[in-house]
Amino acid sequence: EAFPGRIEFCNVSFAYKTGHPVLSNLSFTVDPGQTIALVGPSGSGKTTIVRLLFRLYDVTNGQIKFNGTDIRMLKLFSLRSRIAIVPQDTVLFNDTIRYNIRYGRPTATDDEIEEAAKAAAIHNFITSHPDGYECLVGERGLKLSGGEKQRVAIARAVLKRPEYILLDEATSALDSKTERSIQQNLFELCNRRTCLIVAHRLSTVIHADKILVLKEGKIVETGSHEQLLENKGLYAEMWLLQNEKASGINLKMNNINNEEEINEK
Repeated sequence: EAFPGRIEFCNVSFAYKTGHPVLSNLSFTVDPGQTIALVGPSGSGKTTIVRLLFRLYDVTNGQIKFNGTDIRMLKLFSLRSRIAIVPQDTVLFNDTIRYNIRYGRPTATDDEIEEAAKAAAIHNFITSHPDGYECLVGERGLKLSGGEKQRVAIARAVLKRPEYILLDEATSALDSKTERSIQQNLFELCNRRTCLIVAHRLSTVIHADKILVLKEGKIVETGSHEQLLENKGLYAEMWLLQNEKASGINLKMNNINNEEEINEK
């Protein structure tokens, strides 16, 4: 089978519902070991690309190729065994945290599970619980917060040691401090692997080898972070908007802290 290798989208079109295209004649290439980021407004088709790569759906028109072979010609188990996906909304089994992490690679040892948990910045949280790794997460992981569930999913991906990694808003439920602590581990996870990152926060993808900017199912810009800022197009507009929003939040927090200091005096 055609692994590992280049991923190619060749004039891919897709619609969940006939007559309502989500992707239109999309073409791009991800070379082995490259990290590609997909950014764009909500509804631009970013998550759909991840779903097509994991073959949750087949393309309406065009081809997706792994190392020159149409994805539809590959065995589904073989394809998915080589891909780790960290979705925005992680679904966990009603079992222990250990079981949920081990699902990434059932033959993994307990030590390997703990190393993966450390890489995902969740080991300390687990060991602080009386039951540790035997703690039950509840139906669909309801006993864990969104951020904790996402970190379990990241640990599962680390443990799997995949050839391809799909990160779909993988840190969206994390606070900025936790996100920063995990970001380096995600970079290491993507190192020497082919990685596709869907992101809303542009600050998380500035080190990607290439950034694809999508709008209404089409690629409207391609380049590095620096190149896209120089282009002064949609990406630069989104970057400016996010920075202004972040600055406003920081200013508001500083004002609150200053008011608290004055009140204390």
